[in-house]
Amino acid sequence: MIKIMLVGCNGKMGQVITRLVSQTEDMQIVAGIDIKNEPSGSYPVFSEPAQSNVRPDVIIDFSNPQGLGKLLDYATTQKIPVVIATTGFSQGQVKQIKSASRMIPVFFTANMSLGVNLVAELVQKAAKVLEGNFDIEIIEKHHNQKIDAPSGTALLLADAINEVLEEKCEYVYDRHSRRKKRSKKEIGIHAIRGGTIVGEHTVIFAGNDEIIEIKHSALSKEIFAVGALRAARFVLNRENGLYDMKSLLNS
Repeated sequence: MIKIMLVGCNGKMGQVITRLVSQTEDMQIVAGIDIKNEPSGSYPVFSEPAQSNVRPDVIIDFSNPQGLGKLLDYATTQKIPVVIATTGFSQGQVKQIKSASRMIPVFFTANMSLGVNLVAELVQKAAKVLEGNFDIEIIEKHHNQKIDAPSGTALLLADAINEVLEEKCEYVYDRHSRRKKRSKKEIGIHAIRGGTIVGEHTVIFAGNDEIIEIKHSALSKEIFAVGALRAARFVLNRENGLYDMKSLLNS
């Protein structure tokens, strides 16, 4: 039985993961962490990881960047692998995550969907072929409760593209104040917030007289929960290090 500590257990994603784990024979949530430490009924809930009196095999984090420090302190001290699915981290916090991965196995990705990570590979292939002749724009859409913008997934896709370009591009988030023509060395990233959109990402390659679009639409939060549980299985018993969905897909 794989014992899970779920950070952000009372949030929307936490509730989805709780439901899926209850339907999984070889997994069990033994402790939940949430600022709203209301009991879930099926496992104890604590305000901070250090308050827990139950030792898990792996930690899944779908919470808030503000709790990263306490989470990593607990995970590294107790030597427990962690799956970090929270987004919106600062560059300094990403450095903390990479530093922690030298002491424990850390699975860290901007999107837990297998489909999104496949899209990342597809846009890399397209970028290699189209570089220099096509302008690249990314449009992401999410529900009106999402705090960070652009989404971590939009940046994941932009980084995937930039990684394979011979001439690196600048990320441009806002053009209303830029009174000049678009540069060829730009990747435009645009955020839309509204309603209950789960998540939609479109990468546009716009050339002379032709447009190529590669798009991923998430129809429910369950796809991210399925990916997180798969990541938890993957990172368990791994050597210390930083892992992502590409590591999982290639394993």
